[in-house]
Amino acid sequence: MNRTSTTQPTPSHLGPDSSMLRARSLVVSYGRTAALRGVTLEVRRGEILAVTGPSGSGKSTLLLTLAGILVPDAGEVHFGERCITAENESSRSRLRRKQFGVLFQFGQLVPELTAEENVALPLLLSGRRRGVAITAATTWLDRFGVADLAKVRPPEMSGGQAQRVAVARAMVTEPEVLFADEPTGALDTLAGEQVMTQLVRVAREADTTVVLVTHDARIAAYGDREVVVRDGVLPDPIPADEASVSGREEGRS
Repeated sequence: MNRTSTTQPTPSHLGPDSSMLRARSLVVSYGRTAALRGVTLEVRRGEILAVTGPSGSGKSTLLLTLAGILVPDAGEVHFGERCITAENESSRSRLRRKQFGVLFQFGQLVPELTAEENVALPLLLSGRRRGVAITAATTWLDRFGVADLAKVRPPEMSGGQAQRVAVARAMVTEPEVLFADEPTGALDTLAGEQVMTQLVRVAREADTTVVLVTHDARIAAYGDREVVVRDGVLPDPIPADEASVSGREEGRS
């Protein structure tokens, strides 16, 4: 089944030349084990792309490589006109602080900090004044429906609450791309759907591109497009513009 037809429509402002991320012939190995074997992929500006596949297929490795956290053994990743795989770690770290947001399965909140302090942390690390950072954090907590948790620490939150705080932290810098690795994997069905509904809504409002890794078909259905990684290979992915057109045509049939 082509899952594109069941998802939300791709934003109408996307044009044929609106590529945000381009990966070419990515190869990543851990010792003698090949995690990615020549993966090529394009992600369009404003798109929510679901990357699926069985456990151990290489989908998380692909996300980490696209985000510049892992450097491939071969191949390139381009962010706009920048070849981020050719940049040093310091440059890639600045990119992740300012233009990329990264969200993991367990949120990785700092347990000693309150929700507002956790969300403000990326801004503080970028040199923002504390008052400005806390104000921004409060705004983003409110956008994800957890403003009442501003003074609460992670150990006192439910899993769903903590993950919404983590999403707010990933979005507080207003990144151009959000990389989300199994963001609902540790949540029950209801909490996972609540997190995804709010994440998609806010990403649409902010025009944020999202690369979403998941093994859950229900979560993948929130994307505009789905690609499946198997054994480190992405078999003949449909170009982003063709997939979007195909999905819209199927939705009308």
